[in-house]
Amino acid sequence: MFVSVFVGGCAAVRERWADQAGHKQKIRFCYEAKRLIKRSIPKRRSYMLVPRQKIPNLSVPTLDQGPFDLSSETSQRGTVLCFYRGLHCPLCATYLKEFQALVKAFSERGVGTIAISSDGQERTQQMAQKIGVDGLRFGYDLPLSIARDWGLYISTSRGKTSIGIEEPKLFAEPGLFMVSPDQTLYYASVQTMPFVRPHFSELIGALDFVIANNYPARGEYTGPV
Repeated sequence: MFVSVFVGGCAAVRERWADQAGHKQKIRFCYEAKRLIKRSIPKRRSYMLVPRQKIPNLSVPTLDQGPFDLSSETSQRGTVLCFYRGLHCPLCATYLKEFQALVKAFSERGVGTIAISSDGQERTQQMAQKIGVDGLRFGYDLPLSIARDWGLYISTSRGKTSIGIEEPKLFAEPGLFMVSPDQTLYYASVQTMPFVRPHFSELIGALDFVIANNYPARGEYTGPV
């Protein structure tokens, strides 16, 4: 009687051990599966620039003023960079005309200006002629890898636009930035579409307030929330 009880008790213990071992194996399997799945998913890089932090340097050729190197800019209060879609975009032409009209106003406030796209020299020249360029620098051949470093969105071609000009295979969507003389980000506005862009006249008004009140760049916090 005692022997049978002992043997039965040992069998029950072995069964519990087996259950526990099986449970541990299941846990280990699930852990390994999750690890492999996580490794197989491509990591998504964050391209968001942060105010008051250094921006990626930017060098592009320009139509008439030689190479543009952001790190070599000497404007007293910084540089406004307008990234536009390209010659194919009719809204960009309208937008750049507004920018062109206020180049002198920006300069009077100690701010440099440049318009940049991934278009080549020929298409950029056509855009400059289209808006009647007078003082606004035009940069071209922006590498899309650099555009992405700046947080710009990239679009694929949809063929000809409403003005009959073919979209490039890939191109950057609009973005407006102001970079301080110390090469840190002061202001940024990035669009996924050609619509609803910031008005340059409003930026001029904002600059007057910023200068009068020594207003700092905002949106700088990157800690836990």
